[in-house]
Amino acid sequence: MKPVALITGAAGLIGGYLVRSASRWVPDWEVRGLTRTEIDLTDRAQMQRCWERHRPDLVIHCAALSRTGLCEQDPARARLINVEATRSLADLARDVPFAFLSTDQVFDGAKGHYVETDAVHPLNVYGQTKVEAEQAVLENPAHAVVRIALTAGTSPTRDRSFVEDMLRAASKGMTLTLFTDEFRCPMPAGALVRALWEFAVQRRPGVYHVGGHERLSRWEIGELLAARFPELRGSIRPGSVADYQGPPRPPDLSMRSDKMQALLSFRLPGFRQWLTDGSSDGVDPWDYSSEVIR
Repeated sequence: MKPVALITGAAGLIGGYLVRSASRWVPDWEVRGLTRTEIDLTDRAQMQRCWERHRPDLVIHCAALSRTGLCEQDPARARLINVEATRSLADLARDVPFAFLSTDQVFDGAKGHYVETDAVHPLNVYGQTKVEAEQAVLENPAHAVVRIALTAGTSPTRDRSFVEDMLRAASKGMTLTLFTDEFRCPMPAGALVRALWEFAVQRRPGVYHVGGHERLSRWEIGELLAARFPELRGSIRPGSVADYQGPPRPPDLSMRSDKMQALLSFRLPGFRQWLTDGSSDGVDPWDYSSEVIR
């Protein structure tokens, strides 16, 4: 009988890729995905029944309220989903490996090139709830936190990836201002979930970062995407965080992934490299070709 891996947020961006890619990266595991239509993670009784039904040997917790705007509008709901549900699930998983997906937004972006031991200082509600959830998860010394970078992918609902957001805005005739002085380490979803699977089955505890090996500005990311998606051409323009009038934005959320990289069988790709070296399959530009294993 195969061991069972339970994936929350299976209808979301990362959870969806984890479930779809499982037969490729972890063929010796039985992977079961949970979506919000199947279970309310904020309902402890439902979670208990779900746990008893599946009896997993591994949990990767992807489910979250991750839209920063929605978190700002309803902090109580964000805390219920991102913190309390995580705390309850981690408690149920007290005796099995548990990997919690966190975010680069636990940092304030003041310095960039963050490593796992750097102090957290979130600027928004989403980042704060992730910090609190990390603390709850790490109360169990056998559990793991994986902070992920900005991720490009194709979601089941076509509305979970920053690339999908950009394409949708362009289709409506909107012009997007992309900052030349705001930095991230973006990566494709296919490479991210490959790393997550390799990491998760090793059952290692602690805090890890995973992102692309290139630090790129939002404007540089947009230029690369416009070269790949013609519909973005003419819909993006450069700007500066200094001129932004909205809520605080972390200027540099670049992270170092050396600790995670040391555990992997492949090199984490940079965003520019991924878009230019033919790794993707043409059907989904953010996943590996069936012929390409790097």
